[in-house]
Parts: sequence; structure tokens; C-alpha cells
Amino acid sequence: MVTMDSGALDAARLLAEHRLPGIVVTDRSGHPTAVLPASQVVRFIVPGYVQDDPSLAGVLNESMADRCADKLGDKKVRDVLREHLRDVPTVDAGDTIVEVAATMARHRSPLLAVMKDGELQGVITASRLLAAALKH
Repeated sequence: MVTMDSGALDAARLLAEHRLPGIVVTDRSGHPTAVLPASQVVRFIVPGYVQDDPSLAGVLNESMADRCADKLGDKKVRDVLREHLRDVPTVDAGDTIVEVAATMARHRSPLLAVMKDGELQGVITASRLLAAALKH
């Protein structure tokens, strides 16, 4: 479980190790409170001047790249999250593939929290949704 007080570096490792597009951040009781997309973590560690002018990335050496990731070391998930990401799109465990796809498209989210009786059951990613839709 990843909460707002979890370490940002731990969350980034979870994203990387499991090749996730994002993770659902929960409160201490397990209720979803935010989505942390992997792209947001990347935005946080890449210097703003490089984001503004990607050609500058070519002049950075690998040790500079390593130091970029160090920016996460003492940060919490709450430090990395932007305010607009603090709304978790949810679907019901009984929703159809089309209902889930419509919710994902409407929210432009790489993942959705799957709820049943007000409890978080899991997460569905866009790639898993596509895999399920293409089976039919």
C-alpha cells in the first residue's frame, strides 16, 4: 500500500520494478486518494530547464542523471503529487469492459481503482483493459 506519507523513492521503485503506468495512493485505511502516474515521477526528477529544452539532455552526463533520481531520496509521495492528480477515478467491480473503458477515457487516466462495497479491490491499467477487450 502506498500512502501520501510513503517515500517517493520507494514508490518510484515500485513503479519501475512492476513496469506500472501509475499507482493508486491510499489513505491509512486503504481508501484511494490519488493516482501517482510514473510520468509525474519522471517530471519531478528531470530538471525544469531540460523539460523546457530537451536538447540540453544530451549534454548531461550519467552522474548528473543519477543525481536527478536522488531528488526523490528524502521526499514523500505528497511532495511529488500535483494537486490535479488527487482525484482517483473509480469503477465498480461489476462494471463491464465498455463501462471501464468509458471511465478511463473520460478521465484520461492510465489506471482506475476497482471498488466493491466501498472497499478497494484492485487496480486496472489501460494495458490490462486493452488485453481484456481484445480477447473478445
